[in-house]
Amino acid sequence: MTEQTAVSSPVIRVAVDSGICGFHCLVEAWEKERRKVLIRITGSECQQIQRLAECVQDLSLKELFAPVSKNRIFSSAQACGCHPSCPVPVAVLKAVEVAMGMALPKDAVIRFQRDEKAD
Repeated sequence: MTEQTAVSSPVIRVAVDSGICGFHCLVEAWEKERRKVLIRITGSECQQIQRLAECVQDLSLKELFAPVSKNRIFSSAQACGCHPSCPVPVAVLKAVEVAMGMALPKDAVIRFQRDEKAD
């Protein structure tokens, strides 16, 4: 099997609830070729995420592990006007890692903890 031969792999799906903005989306990633993953971002009413979905449709292994300041997902998110704390770019990277077999699927959570006030 050569690198150009299509790889049959399952579609990895990550549901994202972005928080207070109220926007949700679905990130799907699947390996098309060895070391190259296709990406689809759907279901968001956020204009910035819709633009990101158009800009980022695949990612290579080398791009996946690029430093944050040079990472194509993050630079595309910035160019598309995504909020700096938007969780969608990270969700894309996590989905790609799993699709490439570089990580196992495990939920990542950001949870605010509120102090209980004693009366």
